[in-house]
Amino acid sequence: MAAPSAPKKITWIIGLAAGILGIIGHYAHVDILSQYNYVLLLVGFIVLAVGTTFREI
Repeated sequence: MAAPSAPKKITWIIGLAAGILGIIGHYAHVDILSQYNYVLLLVGFIVLAVGTTFREI
């Protein structure tokens, strides 16, 4: 198994933004964010996990 690598900056920003929007949607009542808060958190986690697994992403 290959060692994890740091994701590219854009991948990290996308994952972080999705996670933050998911957290905001959980604690504040924003219609679209509150409806998809768990999906946003999951997408953010998956983007960061894939970004650390593969070097080109």
